[in-house]
Amino acid sequence: MKRLIALTLVTLGITVSARAQWVVYDPANTIQSVINTAQEIAKYVEMIQNQVQQIQALEDQLNEFKHYESLFGDPKAVLLTTVQPLVTDLRKTELGQTLTALEGAVDAGEAMLYDANGLFTSIGTTFNTPNGKAVTRLEAPYLPVAAVQKTTDNFLSVSTDATARRIALKEEIARTTTALKSATTDAEVQKLTGVLIGLSSALNNTDYEINQATASALVQDVANRNDAQRQVQAKKEQQHAEFTEAVQKYGQTFRLMNAPTAFPTP
Repeated sequence: MKRLIALTLVTLGITVSARAQWVVYDPANTIQSVINTAQEIAKYVEMIQNQVQQIQALEDQLNEFKHYESLFGDPKAVLLTTVQPLVTDLRKTELGQTLTALEGAVDAGEAMLYDANGLFTSIGTTFNTPNGKAVTRLEAPYLPVAAVQKTTDNFLSVSTDATARRIALKEEIARTTTALKSATTDAEVQKLTGVLIGLSSALNNTDYEINQATASALVQDVANRNDAQRQVQAKKEQQHAEFTEAVQKYGQTFRLMNAPTAFPTP
């Protein structure tokens, strides 16, 4: 009997040992694995929620931009026809020249032939004496005159150009003002206002160009008057010195007798 019980226990032990090799079960490791998986799933769910919130925020911003665009308009979509005339005027080269450039271009021969498009009579570069002799005029005395003529022509050129530009700019200002009255969006109003400011500045610039050309002519005229006065003063000093020298020479050549004339006694 005892031997049967011992054999049964040995057999049962061998059977349990053999089954342990087939299936290994650790409850602690399984629970920890489940906990780790749950934490990873929770983090993933939190990440998804954050992404959803970001997408919602972007969608709200997009809707806000669309709402702003509906109220104020799209600046990119506003195309103005008055911009190009303004750009063309601003890029145009000014006709006016500086006084230094005008003085450097004077020509005495041109001054002699100048007639202001028929307003004056040309004096020509030569003239004839009563005996028929041809005499060439001296150039130096006509250089100041040539400078004034240059500044006058410069003023007329600038004035003519500025007058034509003023007419065109005022027309563009009128068109822009009319468009501003009928503007329907804030973007269109802002763009039209910017163009209107630019056109007004360009219009004021034409006055500055005319003023500069006028100042050049006036300054050159003042310079000529000043030089004429200088020449007169120099001529007076020269004449005075020549007169003094001539009197001294006359006195040395023709001495006055300061002693009584002695007549021979008979």
